[in-house]
Amino acid sequence: MNLKKEMFKLAKGAKEASISLAKLDSGAKNRILRDVAKRIKRRSSFILAANAKDIRLARTLGISSALCDRLRLDEKRLGVIINSLVAVANLADPVGKTLMKWRRPNGVVISKVSVPLGVVAIIYEARPNVTTECASLCLKSGNSVILRGGKEAYHTNKAFVTIFKEALRGAKVPDAAVSFVEVLDHKAVDHLLQLDELINVVIPRGGEGLIRKVVSLSKIPVIKHYKGICHLYIDKDADLKMAERLVVNAKCQRPAVCNAMETLLVHRSIARRFLPQVARALRTKGCVIKGCDETRKILKTIGRATVKDWATEYLDLILSVRVVSSVDEAIRHIQAFGSAHTDGIVTRNRGTARKFMSEVDSSSVMVNCSTRLSDGFQYGFGAEIGISTDKLHARGPMGLDGLTSYKYVVEGNGQIRT
Repeated sequence: MNLKKEMFKLAKGAKEASISLAKLDSGAKNRILRDVAKRIKRRSSFILAANAKDIRLARTLGISSALCDRLRLDEKRLGVIINSLVAVANLADPVGKTLMKWRRPNGVVISKVSVPLGVVAIIYEARPNVTTECASLCLKSGNSVILRGGKEAYHTNKAFVTIFKEALRGAKVPDAAVSFVEVLDHKAVDHLLQLDELINVVIPRGGEGLIRKVVSLSKIPVIKHYKGICHLYIDKDADLKMAERLVVNAKCQRPAVCNAMETLLVHRSIARRFLPQVARALRTKGCVIKGCDETRKILKTIGRATVKDWATEYLDLILSVRVVSSVDEAIRHIQAFGSAHTDGIVTRNRGTARKFMSEVDSSSVMVNCSTRLSDGFQYGFGAEIGISTDKLHARGPMGLDGLTSYKYVVEGNGQIRT
């Protein structure tokens, strides 16, 4: 079978499985998810062995330490994955909800009812937890999912999908409800992106290059974010101890993820007090700092940040720093260089905070908390399918509701249009 036919068969199987999946009640879906969680716990050695194989391969490919960290699993991270599966099972079912209901003057009753999207294709890179998050959210929302992970996490992803398929078969649900593209040839994705009659939406998760390629080739609607150029602005009225803690967390806790801070903006009136102390804290974490001319007068050994740096998503322990004269200048910088992903302010002034919240048009705006909290699990969604910086259909961390659409159910007793 050639690659084009193979991808058509995969998508057709997912489409057929989505019909069965859409009929499942909440209890059946929750039992499958809890079964998956138990199986992952029982077979942790199977998953970790697959992950170790991927880590060894990643090192031979010269993949950066930050990206290797995104790829690596251990018992603690498996525990987080298991907890996420249980959390999704415990959430309310997003399907079949009556969102609105009203009666028209002619007597018909109209209901707006949530329904699954159908088939969701996820194209992603080196984070194996994406496999379990996306599969669990799609299953709970009644959608089939086609997973296409990067070669770096191939064996880990396949191990997780194997466990999902075992649980689906145990529940007598078509295992094509969770499908995995085993072919590493990039042309497989090109063929999938043409199957708009079988796949309802594509969600790419990864670097800007991957996302732009998917958008350029796809005949299917795409939910996306191109970059995660996230900012934290430290206002003149900030609690500086809090600000230091938030800066270090936003930049260093996991630098290779899309909600990590890339640019720090600091009000001029506190820069001489704040920058030396936060620079010391960042350097203990191995963070390299670049700055504007004013920043470099305070931190004399750092490199110069250019316009290119303001527009760069480093995904590494590198931080750009700019001193600004006001919250207005900070907002203008974010409007000029931000990616509408996640931007935050640290301040004790509620008026300044309200101005920032009102004028920064990002999918998540944080006040006195880390940009790293911009995440479906942190928001109480159990997991996330991705983060959207689009405004149509879904925005920000996408949970279960973002994986549903709706239909109108119109009930009458013989009404006609005159």
